[in-house]
Amino acid sequence: MIRIGNASGFYGDRFAAWREMLDGGQLDVLTGDYLAELTMLLLGRDRRKDPSLGYARTFLRQMEDCLGTAVDRGVRIVTNAGGLNPAGLAEALAGLADRLGVPARIGYVTGDAVDRPGALTANAYLGAFGIAECLTAGADVVVTGRVTDASLVVGPAVAHFGWTRDDLDALAGATVAGHLLECGAQVTGGNFSFFTELPDGGHRPGFPIAEVHADGSSVITKHPGTGGAVTVETVTAQLLYEISGPDYLGPDVVTRLDTVTLTAQGPDRVRVGGVRGTPPPPTLKVGINVLDGFRNSMTFVLCGLDVPAKAALVRGQLEAALGRDGLEFTLARTDHVDATDTETASALLHVHLRDPDPKRAGRAFSAAAVELALASYPGCTVTTPPADATPYGVFTSDTVPQDGVPHLAVLPDGSRIPIPPPPKIPVIRDQDPRVAGESTAQLPDHHGLGEGGGSSGGGRRGPLGEVVGARSGDKGGDANLGVWARTEATHAWLRDWLTVDRLRELLPETAGLDVERHELPNLRAVNFVLRGLLCQGVSASTRFDPQAKALGELLRSRIVDLPTGRSEVGR
Repeated sequence: MIRIGNASGFYGDRFAAWREMLDGGQLDVLTGDYLAELTMLLLGRDRRKDPSLGYARTFLRQMEDCLGTAVDRGVRIVTNAGGLNPAGLAEALAGLADRLGVPARIGYVTGDAVDRPGALTANAYLGAFGIAECLTAGADVVVTGRVTDASLVVGPAVAHFGWTRDDLDALAGATVAGHLLECGAQVTGGNFSFFTELPDGGHRPGFPIAEVHADGSSVITKHPGTGGAVTVETVTAQLLYEISGPDYLGPDVVTRLDTVTLTAQGPDRVRVGGVRGTPPPPTLKVGINVLDGFRNSMTFVLCGLDVPAKAALVRGQLEAALGRDGLEFTLARTDHVDATDTETASALLHVHLRDPDPKRAGRAFSAAAVELALASYPGCTVTTPPADATPYGVFTSDTVPQDGVPHLAVLPDGSRIPIPPPPKIPVIRDQDPRVAGESTAQLPDHHGLGEGGGSSGGGRRGPLGEVVGARSGDKGGDANLGVWARTEATHAWLRDWLTVDRLRELLPETAGLDVERHELPNLRAVNFVLRGLLCQGVSASTRFDPQAKALGELLRSRIVDLPTGRSEVGR
C-alpha cells in the first residue's frame, strides 16, 4: 500500500497541521489542498496587483519549518497551492530549499489556464497523471495549479502502483480516497452532525490518512493520539460533501458513488471498497471567476416592539436616499417576546447593496445608513462602521475538450512532459428517475408511513436530526445537501419520506428552485442538489449562510413526525 496523509483542506486551514502530520507517524506522501472557487478569485486579485503572485503564500511559510523534515524522512509532498502560478511557487520553493540547505527536487504541473475574455481567472480541472509523471521522475515536492482535489491523492497512487488509464476501478477507488481526504479534518469528525459523540467532543480533530491499496481500495485512518474519530459515519458525511448524483465526474475516471461500501475495521479505521469506475467524459470542467461589481453591507438592530414597521421605515429611507437598484433587505427575527435584555429583544435587518459603481456601493451607501442614527426608528443602531465597498466576483463553469488544454508535467530537471488526454469516450447511461432528478413524492408507501411521516400507529414529534445526519456545501451558485440515516430501518423511512416536495416544505427558500434528488443506498443516504440557492456564488451571495455550510443543520433542526420504535434512533 501507499500511505497518503492530508495537512490542509483549504487556504487558511490549521497552520501547524503539516508539522503535526510529519511528526505524528509514518507517511509516504503528504498532500495539501488550498483551492476553492473563492480562493481562485482571491488569488486572481493578488495576481492583478503583482504578476509574480497568484499562489498560496501560506504554504511557503509552512514549508520553511517542514521541508527539511519531509525530505529527511522521505515523505513526498503534493499540493495545489500553486493556484494560478505553479511555476512561481515552484521557483519560490527552490529558493527556500537553497536557503535552508535542503536538497529538494521540485516538479510542477501546469497548463490549466484557459482563455475566457473578460474573466479574472479561468482554469480547467486537470487530472492526476501529470502529478504521477513528476513523482516517477523523482520529485520530492510536486506543485500544481487547478487540478481536481482528488487528484492530489490519485496521482501518488498512480505513480506508486503503475496504474494506466485503463485501470478504471482502481482510479475510481483512489478518487474516493482523495475526495475523503481533500477537506482535511472533515472526515475525522470536523463539522460532524453528531460531534457530541466524538471522544474529544470535536475539540481538535486530527488530519486524515488514506492507506491506498493496489486495487484502489483504501482504509481511512489518522495518527494515533490525535483528536476526533474515523467512523463509518464521519466518512459517510465527507463522502456526501459537495457531490451531485451517483456519477462523480473527473478528468481521469467517472466514479460510481453508488458502488462505494464502507466497513469499520477497528478503532479509527474504515475500509472503502467496491468502487467501480467508467471512462471519463470527453471534456474538462472550467471554473471561471469574473469581477462583477462592488458590494457593501450594514446591519441595523431593531429592538422591542413594532419590528416590521421599523424595518419598513429603514427600507423607505434608504431607497429614498440611494434608489432601489441593487439594494437587498433581509429581516432576521432573532427577537424574543418579553425578553429581559437588549440582545434577546432585538431583530437584525441586514442591508446589502451591489452596484457597478464603487462610489455608490461605498461611502454613499454607508453614509446614508449612518445618517439615519438620529432620524429613524427608536433605538436605531448599527453593528458595523461605515466602510468602502469591496469588489465581488461571480463564479460560473463551462467545459473544454480534454485535448483542448496543454497539460504539462515540468520535471525536477526542467524537462516538460506533455500529458496526453484519456483515449476513451464514455457511453452515457440512462439513469433511474428515482435515482436522479425526479421527485419521489408519489412513490408508493412501502412502510406504512403516512404523509406526516409517522407510522400508521402514530408518530413521535421531534427534530429530524435525532435520527439522521447531514452535510451541506456549495458549488458555485448551487448547494448540495446530503442526508444519511443512522440505521437500516431509518433509511427505509428516510428514502420514501424525504422527497423533493417535502424538502421544499421543510426548507421554504428552496420552493422555487430546481431541486435534484439522488439516492445512495450503500451509504443509507439521499443527496439533493439545489440549483441557484446561492445565486451567483459565495462571493456575490448575500445569503446569511453564503456557502450553505449550515443548511444541513437547519434541516436537522426542523420538527417532524419521526418514525416510532427504539430501533429508529441512534446507531
